[in-house]
Formats: sequence, structure tokens, C-alpha cells
Amino acid sequence: MSGRPAATAMRRKRPVGRIVASVLAALLVVIMLVTFGMWNWVDGHLDKQPWLSDKANTSGTSWLILGSDQRTGEEAKTITGFRTDTILVLTKPNSGTRSLISIPRDSLVQVNGTYMKINAVAQLSGEKALVQQVETITGQKIDHVAQIKFNGLVDALGGVDLCYDQTVNDALSNLNWTAGCHTADGATALAFSRMRYSDPKGDFGRAERQRQVIGAIAKKAMSGKTLTNIPLKAALASITVDSKTNPYTLAQMVFAFRDATSDNGISGSVYWTNPGYNVSGVGSSVLLDDAKNLELFRELASGSHKPGAVGTLANQ
Repeated sequence: MSGRPAATAMRRKRPVGRIVASVLAALLVVIMLVTFGMWNWVDGHLDKQPWLSDKANTSGTSWLILGSDQRTGEEAKTITGFRTDTILVLTKPNSGTRSLISIPRDSLVQVNGTYMKINAVAQLSGEKALVQQVETITGQKIDHVAQIKFNGLVDALGGVDLCYDQTVNDALSNLNWTAGCHTADGATALAFSRMRYSDPKGDFGRAERQRQVIGAIAKKAMSGKTLTNIPLKAALASITVDSKTNPYTLAQMVFAFRDATSDNGISGSVYWTNPGYNVSGVGSSVLLDDAKNLELFRELASGSHKPGAVGTLANQ
């Protein structure tokens, strides 16, 4: 008699245990289906292009972040050429500090024996040629590429917070800015990243503001409110990536952006020896310091470089 109540209790517990296990299994299946579906949806909306070279893999992960002045809409009918005005290398070492480094648009490079500024390489010689030039400068394999339309992405995020300590009314970039910090829409963020003639630092000042825009985009994209409200389709339409990019590597890039542009990250520009080096048929160019840049990116890729600002201007 004494064993019957215990046996009855065990028989009651077993169905409850099976029910709980079944519910958990069903939830796991739903989560997997939703995750898989979202992965496929995002991956299917990525505009993938054959950017990458066949350079052997190097340490860490490197992204080439690009922005061009290519026109859209009515402007594209009259202005058909383009230049790559934003060239940034984002590096995530296997262990260590993340970094975001600018390459000046006027950097002098040589493609198939012809000298040109690096911002003209993609139009004149193709996308892979631009990637190869960046790999020559850094000595590192470019694992992924993201070409960003600042205006479309910023508008999809609902604007970003930017700061600049000068009042500017620049007709060439269409930037009208009152000194201080403001929430910028897409058109303003694009002008903010393009303006250079009204900046005392010229193209180097523009590179600083481009890094600021990228950092602001990453910060806004990672905020909890944005993650639940962002129009994902519009955001993805503002990005062109390499053929190997997927939702996971895209998320890695955003996290690396956030870390590189934080107080504990590394940011700045490459090293140069002459910012006004004149070449016949090319004009005033930035002559890079090849040896210093190779050493810089070796340290960035290995994670051995300390946080802070880098580059010729940072040293000055």
C-alpha cells in the first residue's frame, strides 16, 4: 500500500515532464525557423559584387569601407563619372583593439604602370583594382568590402548625431552647418562627409568627419530602439558588399565599427611624407609612407597596437 502513492505521483510527473520537453522543443524549432528565415531574407537583399582579390589570407579580419560621389536620380543623367571619396580600412584582430583608418582620396598609386589618385582607380581600372591597391598599402588581405550610400543609410536610421566646431556654408558640398552638434539627416550627413574646401585641414579634415559619420551610423544602428524599428529593406538597399559577405559578417562589421570608434579604439589616417606631391597629368597628390603604413597595419592586424590616434597628423 505504501508504494502506490509514490508510483501514482511518478506517473503524474512523467506526462508533465514530457509536455514541458515538447513545448521547449517546439519553441526551439520556431526560433530556428525564424532565425533561418531572417538570415535568408537579409542575405537575399544584399547587393553582392565581385570585389575581392585572390591575395592570401592574413591575420585578423579587414573590411574596406567605401563611399563614392556617384550621382543618383536626375543628377546621374548629366554627371556620369564617379570618384571614391571615402576609403576606410576597418580591422578586427583575432585578439586586441579594433581600428578604423582613412586612406586619403588623393593618395598617389600606380596601376599597370600608370600613376593616378586612388579615388579614380575603381572607375578607371575596376573594383578589384581598388581593393588590390589598398592591399598593397596595408599589406593585409581585404576580407570584405562595403560600399555605403551615406544619405540612404542615415535616413533609414532616422538621422545620426554629428559634431563640428565651425560654421560652414559650402556651396560645393551643399553643407550648411552651424558650429556645434546636431542630428543630421541623410543629405546633411552626405554633405558633412564630402565637404573639404571650407575645412582648414582640407581632405584630412574631411577624413576625420567621414570616420565620425561611420561611427555615428554604427552607434545608432546598435541602439536597442533602432534595432526594433529600423526599416531593414531600406537600410540594406544603401549598401553594396562583396560576394562573401553574409548577415553574420555584416553584424561583425557593425560591432567592429562601434569598437573602433569608441574611446578604446584606434582611429586616424595612414602615414604620408608629402601631402602636396605634384605629378604631371595627375596633379597635387598625397605621397604615402609605404614602410610606416605596412608596419602600422601589421600591428593593427596582430592586435599589438595600443588604442588612440595614429597617422602623420596624429604625430604632429
